[in-house]
Amino acid sequence: MLSHTRCFHSTLELLAKRRTNDEVVGLKRRPEKKGKFKKRDTDKTQPPVEAPYVPPKLKRANKTLQDKTIDIFEGMTVVELAKRTGESIATVQDILVNVGEKIGSEFDLLSIDVAELVAMEVGVNVRRQHSAEGAKIVPRPPVVTVMGHVDHGKTSLLDALRQTSVAAKEAGGITQHLGAFVVSMPSGASITFLDTPGHAAFSAMRARGAAVTDIVVLVVAADDGVMPQTLEAVAHAQAAKVPIVVAINKCDKPDANPERVKIQLASEGLVLEEMGGDIQVVEVSAIKQSGLDLLEEALLLQADMMELKARVDGPAQAYVVEAKLDKGKGPLATAIVKAGTLLCGQYVVVGSEWGRIRAIRDMAGKLAEQARPAMPVVIEGLKGLPMAGDDIIVVESEDRARMLSAGRKRKYEKDRLRQIMEGRTETTEEEEDLSLPKRCEMPIVVKADVQGTVQAVTDALRSLNSSQVFVNVVHVGVGPISHSDVDLAQACGAYIVGFNVKSPPSSVSLAATQAGIKILQHRVIYHLLEEVGNLIVEKAPGTFETQVAGEAEVLGIFELKGRSKAAGGDVKIAGCRVIDGHVNKSCTMRLLRSGEVVFEGSCTSLKREKQDVESVSKGNECGLVMGDYHDFRIGDIVQCLQQVVKKPRFISSTSGAVRIEC
Repeated sequence: MLSHTRCFHSTLELLAKRRTNDEVVGLKRRPEKKGKFKKRDTDKTQPPVEAPYVPPKLKRANKTLQDKTIDIFEGMTVVELAKRTGESIATVQDILVNVGEKIGSEFDLLSIDVAELVAMEVGVNVRRQHSAEGAKIVPRPPVVTVMGHVDHGKTSLLDALRQTSVAAKEAGGITQHLGAFVVSMPSGASITFLDTPGHAAFSAMRARGAAVTDIVVLVVAADDGVMPQTLEAVAHAQAAKVPIVVAINKCDKPDANPERVKIQLASEGLVLEEMGGDIQVVEVSAIKQSGLDLLEEALLLQADMMELKARVDGPAQAYVVEAKLDKGKGPLATAIVKAGTLLCGQYVVVGSEWGRIRAIRDMAGKLAEQARPAMPVVIEGLKGLPMAGDDIIVVESEDRARMLSAGRKRKYEKDRLRQIMEGRTETTEEEEDLSLPKRCEMPIVVKADVQGTVQAVTDALRSLNSSQVFVNVVHVGVGPISHSDVDLAQACGAYIVGFNVKSPPSSVSLAATQAGIKILQHRVIYHLLEEVGNLIVEKAPGTFETQVAGEAEVLGIFELKGRSKAAGGDVKIAGCRVIDGHVNKSCTMRLLRSGEVVFEGSCTSLKREKQDVESVSKGNECGLVMGDYHDFRIGDIVQCLQQVVKKPRFISSTSGAVRIEC
């Protein structure tokens, strides 16, 4: 394509000469159009030019961020925070501006709360690290968690130590809450005890107890020995890297055998002091109150070896061990202070909830102005009910508490939606597999007295999932059963499970009855699991199985000849005696010879005493014709096969573990 060049001519003669030369060559200039309707000059004869491939920028997978956890601390710089989160400094600075922070340079120091806000916006998990430099460090009492198998005497042992009777108040005689209290020993020392449930459904509670404790007292019954929850408690303690003191209880019983318990513990990898290890063993009896002084001595000795100390000044770090909703006081959180001092009037963030501490009470219910390290307390004033296991952090203002709470709620919701989407993807893949039976859904609404029990009951119900029934916990809550729970259950056709809560008002019960909603109320965990397990068995569609309904032995062979063409040719009849069960004409027949299957087909005729019958029971003789098969032999076995629906079974073990076997 010839490019047009603007020329300036000195005379008209030269311009005329230039136009003449262009016409000779054959090039004609087209008048150029002006305006937006100007036509583009394109040469269609030229091949299209291939542009170089530019790969798209890959988006970072959210799943890798959700699993990433970083350590944050007070006074970290913008550069260090950007390096740990994997983001650029500019991105971190933009987030800081969005959360209302003024940043001058990338080397400015950030508070630990602001660092957490930035990390949550990025999408990573955080782990707070606190420094004790310049703080007052003093010795503190040990926090001791009592763990072991169900009905091995954990609570009775603590009752003997503090001269109370808690076990008698528990439903069914088993502990179903995580309790915390301080026991003053005769020697003048004080020890903070945590009592954990021993039932299999409360595994999460035992894990929380091991995470916050200094020493684990492993209670083993001398007459029962090492059991499944005993081994689970050992695993929790070893995972938390907590020393163990073994208390062999019920040594006053006639069939007690402490030496057998020691051998069992040694076989499980626990090296006792008597065998050259460092694990102390004390033989006690909660009923006779014997050996308690030796247990106290062992615990104090272990605490002295650990040199337990904590800072007492500065903001407190605490850990929620239980939470419940009180009708008059609102949300209550039972917590143990790990470091610092918790004061009334402080703004705190507990998990994704926040509030201002209105009152601090000790475990006896008395008001206290402050809570020091290793002291279990109940705090009031939270805006919502926290989760058992949440950490308590103190913030400087209400605005900061609101911002942190909102950020944690957003991240929690994102994580929850991500887990739901991943679960749906797995469910879709399972449904595409035609070999797997289709499952029916059993929605459940769970209400309990405290937050930890809600989690334990929910986990126990979800453990009853099977290939035929999917237990879907659609809603959980703390407190009594209300009208809103009935409305929700009616909307999704759910059962309502009330565990350790008061009976609902008559209006709520009447509304549930009219809506056809079944309310299951229990105070003992294994009774609840047994009833729900039976409901699952009833609701399960079951699987079809082929079973042998009866067997018959061929004693003689009869042949009918001379039949008409319309009726067919010759027919051989097997004369049989039913030796087991019954033979039904509508079922499928299988012919066995020397244990091998010779023929399998339908029964075309079944007669007894020359009469057509539908069924022949054990001990009677009959004659039968099997389809087009005529090669019968004396001694053959005819099996009657029928399709039956096999329902799953609810199985509970002595340790408290339950499952649905399909």
